[in-house]
Amino acid sequence: MAATLSPLEQIRAAEARAVGASQTVKAVRRGRALLVLVAEDADRKVIDPVIRAAQERGVPLAEVGSMRELGRACGIAVGAAAAAVLGPSTPAAG
Repeated sequence: MAATLSPLEQIRAAEARAVGASQTVKAVRRGRALLVLVAEDADRKVIDPVIRAAQERGVPLAEVGSMRELGRACGIAVGAAAAAVLGPSTPAAG
């Protein structure tokens, strides 16, 4: 993904994304998240675990203006506290 795109443009253009704090944390822990976005106006109790997971795994983290903006960029009609651009899933061994 081109580095010249803003974080919202990257999530909008992503082939795969995780939307919501729980799904984003799962994606980070599974090693699929390439970029994590959190909304500045989201409840800290909701996004702190997302931020912590991204920092622990060394995943780039970006703050965006609002939950509404992030939700729209993800193609949903409601706000989103967090989202992640996902890389390809790795096939299970065996």
